[in-house]
Amino acid sequence: MNRNLTALKPELVWKHFSEMTRIPHPSHHEEKIRAYILGVAQSLGLECCEDEAHNVYVRKPATAGMEDRKGVILQAHLDMVPQKNNDKVFDFENDPIDAYIDGDWVTADGTTLGADNGIGAAAILAVLEDNTLVHGPIEALFTATEEAGMVGAFGLKAGLLQGDMLLNLDSETEGELYVGCAGGLDANIRFDYTAVPTPAEGYKACTLVVKGLKGGHSGIQIVCQRANANKLLFRFLNAAAAQFDMRLCSVDGGGLRNAIPREASAVLLVKESDCAAFVEALAAYEKTVQAEFAGIEEGISIAAEPCENPAEMIPCEVAGNLTKAVIGCPDGTQRMSIAMPGLVQTSTNLARVVSDGSTIKLQCLLRSSVNSEKEALGEAIKAVFALAGAETILSGSYNGWNPNMESPILKAMTVSYEELYGVKPAITAIHAGLECGIIGSNYPNLDMISFGPTICYPHSPDEKVEIASVAKFYDFLIHTLRNVPQK
Repeated sequence: MNRNLTALKPELVWKHFSEMTRIPHPSHHEEKIRAYILGVAQSLGLECCEDEAHNVYVRKPATAGMEDRKGVILQAHLDMVPQKNNDKVFDFENDPIDAYIDGDWVTADGTTLGADNGIGAAAILAVLEDNTLVHGPIEALFTATEEAGMVGAFGLKAGLLQGDMLLNLDSETEGELYVGCAGGLDANIRFDYTAVPTPAEGYKACTLVVKGLKGGHSGIQIVCQRANANKLLFRFLNAAAAQFDMRLCSVDGGGLRNAIPREASAVLLVKESDCAAFVEALAAYEKTVQAEFAGIEEGISIAAEPCENPAEMIPCEVAGNLTKAVIGCPDGTQRMSIAMPGLVQTSTNLARVVSDGSTIKLQCLLRSSVNSEKEALGEAIKAVFALAGAETILSGSYNGWNPNMESPILKAMTVSYEELYGVKPAITAIHAGLECGIIGSNYPNLDMISFGPTICYPHSPDEKVEIASVAKFYDFLIHTLRNVPQK
C-alpha cells in the first residue's frame, strides 16, 4: 500500500494531514493535536492561544494591500471519531492511523481515517503557513471535542473572535455550500438491576453477534436507511423470547453516539432442548433481514457462537422490559423536509446499549432542524422507556443553524465557484450538527457558510476522502480568501 500522502497535491494540505494521522486525537484526547497546531503557529511567528474550553486560536495578519478586507475566521474541529473493525487491534489513544492511498482516495486500514475534520484543519494550517497567498485578516479557530458534544463550541466565549465571516470547513461533499444544519439532543437512558445467578444446569451459553453492517454518520447517512445493529439484535431477542426458554446475561451494542451501530452482541443462555431450533430460527432470521436490506446492506451477518456459561444474568423481568423498550424506541429518519426536498428534517439514532452487571445504559442522539419536533421526539423516547421502568435524561440540546439565503459570503462564494469551475455550486443544508449554530449564538452577526472536500462513510472504518476533491476544495478556499469584499 502506498502511504506517501505527502506526494499528493496540494502539498501543504497533505503534509499537515499526514502529520495529523500520526498524532492520536480521538474525542476527549486532543492534547497532542493541540500541541501540534500551537507548535506550527509559534514556528510561523503567529499570535496563538488555547482557551479554557481547549479551543486553539491563531491570528494571521492581512497581506500587503488587503488590510481593508473583511476579516475571515477559518474553523475546523480538533477531534476525530474513533471507530474500528471488530477484528482490528488498535488503540486510538496511542496508535497512529495507518492511512494509505487507494486509487483516487485516501483511506485507513481498519479504522476511521480522521479526514473528518482533519482535512479541514490541515487546509487551515496550509493557509497559515503559505506566505504566497493573498488574503485579508485571518483568524483560525480549532474547536475541541466536536464529535462528543460540541464541547469547544459551547465553551467559546464572546469577544474572542473579531472577524466578519466564518468559513466552517467541516462539510463532506465538494461542490456544495451549506447554509444550515440540524440541532441536536441527547437521550441517556438507564436501567438499574441486581444480577441474579444463572441456572445451575440445563442451559447452554452462546454469544449472539450482529455484524457486517455499514454504519456511518448518524446525521449524513441516516437518510440511507441502513440497518441499526442494536435494533436487529433486539428484534430477534423479542421474537425468540416467545419461542424458546432463554436468558439474557449481558449486551454490548453500538459504539459512539453519532455513529449508526454496525455491531452488537449479547450473551444468552438457551435451554439445551431448544438449542437446535434456536440455531435454525437464527439462520432464518438472518436470511429475512438480508432480504429486507438488499441493496442497502450487503454484508449482514447474524450468528451465535458457543461460550462459557456466565455466573450471573439480567433478571428476566428487566431483560423483557429492556427488549420491549428497544423494539418500541424510534430510530432512523422520522420526517423529511418539505422546504428542502431530499433533506432529513428529524431523526434519531439508537446508538448504544450496554450492560455492566448492575446497569444497562442506552444512548440516543436526536437531530432536527425544527426545535419543537426535536423536543417532542425526546419526550416520546422518554415515555417509551418510562413504561419499561427506566430513567431517561434529555440533555445537551442545541439549536440548528437557520439558512440565510441573502448571505453576502454565500453570494460571493457562489460567484467564485462558477468562475473557477464553470458551474454553480449546490446550495443546501445538512442533517448534522455543524458548530455554526452554536458559535452563532455568541456571535449573532457572523456571516457563515460551510464547505469541504468529498468524504465518504465518515464515522466508520470505511471512511475515505477523494484526492481530487481536496485540491478543488483548497483552490476554492484560497480563491475565496483572495476575493473577500472590503469592509
